[in-house]
Amino acid sequence: MSVSQLEAPPTVRRNIPLTPGAGLYSARVAWRHSLRFRLALVYTLAALAAITLITLGMSVYLLGQIGAQFDRRLNDRAEAVAERLTNPGPTLGKKLPPIQGYIAVIDTDGNLTSISNALQSNTVGSKLNIGEPFPYLHEKRFNVLGTPMRAATRPAGDYGTVWVALPENDLVSARNSTLSALGLAWLITPALMLLLGWWLGKRALADLSRAAELADRIDPSKSLAMLPLPDREDEVHRLLAAINRLNVRIEAGQQREKQLLGQIVHELGAPLTVLKASLERAGERTGDIEVQRAALVADELTFTTQDLMQLARGHLEMRLVWHYIPARTLQGRLDRLVPGTAFTGDWNTGLLCDPDRLTQALRNLLANARRAAGLEGTVTICLEETPDVVKFVVRDSGPGLPAELGERIFEPFVSGAGSSGLGLSVSRQIAVLHGGQLTGGNHPQGGAQFILTLPGAALADDEGSGDLDPQEPPLKS
Repeated sequence: MSVSQLEAPPTVRRNIPLTPGAGLYSARVAWRHSLRFRLALVYTLAALAAITLITLGMSVYLLGQIGAQFDRRLNDRAEAVAERLTNPGPTLGKKLPPIQGYIAVIDTDGNLTSISNALQSNTVGSKLNIGEPFPYLHEKRFNVLGTPMRAATRPAGDYGTVWVALPENDLVSARNSTLSALGLAWLITPALMLLLGWWLGKRALADLSRAAELADRIDPSKSLAMLPLPDREDEVHRLLAAINRLNVRIEAGQQREKQLLGQIVHELGAPLTVLKASLERAGERTGDIEVQRAALVADELTFTTQDLMQLARGHLEMRLVWHYIPARTLQGRLDRLVPGTAFTGDWNTGLLCDPDRLTQALRNLLANARRAAGLEGTVTICLEETPDVVKFVVRDSGPGLPAELGERIFEPFVSGAGSSGLGLSVSRQIAVLHGGQLTGGNHPQGGAQFILTLPGAALADDEGSGDLDPQEPPLKS
């Protein structure tokens, strides 16, 4: 069954979203670690080994054939000279060569009886004399004036022994040429094979490289898109088809998780709202501290369910409703949600934002700060405004953020204070959707500090924020 026939959620067939800042796979992988280079290297080594064995075998065979041919020529010449001496008359049907070249005749005692002019004139050292022992009788190979020679002997009847030699210049030249060609092949072949392997690897792995680039750009938090399959049903096709099937299963699993999480949040939301309202009314009537504390816990659970709902929906489904509101309105809302918060800075300004979402983001920061500082600690939020940005600085007197968490503190379900770990993740989502950012760290004087920045109202209006409602919206309690 092909990948396209699998039942998949509609979202997997959307266009591939690009993750901001995601680089191409091929640009990040060092060339020496790439599959393309390893294949080219293996191809080069295999080709070099094969060429070496074949060339070496052929060279040995050809040199052997040349040497055997040389020996046959030498033996034929020695036999022809011996036959001329033993049968001086004409031989029927045979054309014998003249007796010339490097030839000598030696008697049965090993003394020289005749020598050719060529051998006499090219002998190194003392002159060879008739009647004296012949020094080269038992030597098969020797040099004469630097020329390599090879000799053969044949019996010549009453004359004794015929000694014939031929120069090996041609044989040596052929051997040297063969070795030079083999050495040149050793130098040139690896470079040519590596370049050829690199080029062939590029063509063979083009589909895989393209698929790696596309897969590197997939953002699982947005959608899991199908990778295009090559026309050839080879190993690359099988790999990409397996990735597509995996994407389908992941997408289906994510959808099931979101549906389950949404159901749980929905079932918890209504009872918590009723419980929170009942506890608040009971606390106002009785003034019981324990009842008021229970109401705060119910309020904490209510916001946790809101964070879970936001996680279930995903940030792609979060939509902002822009309004221009007084900052004092936001201050009053936060003061009710997180009692005991100290407000500093200038709160007599206006804010362009989604009031409900911004309240949710700042409330999460303040609730975390209160949890870290404890009932006796201090939590402050300072509002600073410039022509370009609006900055909210939340600081507490607690122990600070764990150093080992770093930026992971903003990931869902990562917490350094025993909470659900959703608040900071949702707060950063809200800040980014407003065109701002949320950063966190430890203050030099102790405690944790989070800074949420938003674009200024004038800047946001210039960039096109959509239709703004000049009236203050009713904030959810």
